[in-house]
Amino acid sequence: MSEETDPAESPSLDEFLGTKPKPRWRRWMKFWLPGLIVLLLILGIAQCSGGQEQADYITEPVVERSLDLSVTATGNLRPTNQVEVGSEVSGKIDRIYVDVNDRVVRGQVLARINTDVIEDQITQARANLNAARAQVTQAQATYGVDQAQLARLQEVYRVSGGKVPSRVELEQAEAAVMRDRAAVAAAQANVRATQAQLSTAVTSRNRAVIRSPVAGVVLARQVEPGQTVAASFNTPTLFIIAEDLSLMQLRVGIDEADVGQVDDGQKATFTVDAYPGRRFPATVQRVDQASSNTAATASQQASAAGQGNAVVTYEARLSVGNPEGLLRPGMTATATIATESTGKRMLVPNSALRFTPDAEQDEEAGVLNPEIGLQQNEQQATIGVGSRQRVYILEDEQGTLEPIEVVTGQSDGRMTVVRSDELEPGMKVVTGKRAAGQ
Repeated sequence: MSEETDPAESPSLDEFLGTKPKPRWRRWMKFWLPGLIVLLLILGIAQCSGGQEQADYITEPVVERSLDLSVTATGNLRPTNQVEVGSEVSGKIDRIYVDVNDRVVRGQVLARINTDVIEDQITQARANLNAARAQVTQAQATYGVDQAQLARLQEVYRVSGGKVPSRVELEQAEAAVMRDRAAVAAAQANVRATQAQLSTAVTSRNRAVIRSPVAGVVLARQVEPGQTVAASFNTPTLFIIAEDLSLMQLRVGIDEADVGQVDDGQKATFTVDAYPGRRFPATVQRVDQASSNTAATASQQASAAGQGNAVVTYEARLSVGNPEGLLRPGMTATATIATESTGKRMLVPNSALRFTPDAEQDEEAGVLNPEIGLQQNEQQATIGVGSRQRVYILEDEQGTLEPIEVVTGQSDGRMTVVRSDELEPGMKVVTGKRAAGQ
């Protein structure tokens, strides 16, 4: 009979398989790990919600200075007087004497057009003139003969007491004299017509020599030697000449909302891309009474109205000095016209007039909330000259706000003139509330 084995002395399963036993903390991990995670979450939530932070407002000081109001417009530089030199004569260009950027004086020869055909016309006109003059001489001779014959017949009629010649012969002689007189007048008229034809041909020959009508600078040359120009239906442009580039003109389009602020004689400055950071002075010469679309055709106006982009502008002309020759025709310029200066006044930022401490910001909606933009537009509409608004100043570090009533004046879009018995320069007005984490 076999002996029974003592359970205490029998080997365990782990020892039998040869594996090491697990530590106690790993055996209990499925119980304490979820509890630890829950505890950390509770601590994080308590820290985030524990106590509301003090409101942090954004402020800007009230300043006292002059507010300069201005209107901005864009346009192009042009010469004060720009002349397009064309040709009234058709033909081939024989020679060109000037090129772009050349300075010319009044009456200087710019180009010559071939005049072979015109010379033939002049020769023919002169021959016709000589023939017409010969016809005048012939008609005058015939007139003289018939007039002498009429005088003899009238004398014989008087001496014979009306017996000879007959009345018919006398009337025929008188008619012949009248025909001769008309023939002389017709021949003389033919001479004048032929002289006009000759003068026209000579004028055409003179116009074949293209001369500068003004003194200035050649901006463009649109013809080459050997090219044929045809002036049958319109006058072809050969050269473009700027009379004087030391004094130029800036033409800008003033929006209809700003045209009431712009007037003759106002000072302005403008910039061009060629000289960044440099401002050039200018003076408003005139503002057109008619808008830019006044001369547009009905079809163009209907097309613009259908597209919904019919922008109404009024052209303003500004005189510009160019003594250094830096500015060139065609440059795009952005002009700032000084329309009004308020003098020394109290100014606050526009954002201070729109700030309301009770307004809650919908951070989740952000720009996707359409009501935000509508509210801002309504607030901007109430900020006009003479309206009563309210601004807020910080009383202490705890974020206590004190409202102050103000009356608004002119605005440049960023700063607004205000009047108030309680507000003083140097006070800090609240313009907004800093978001958490900033």
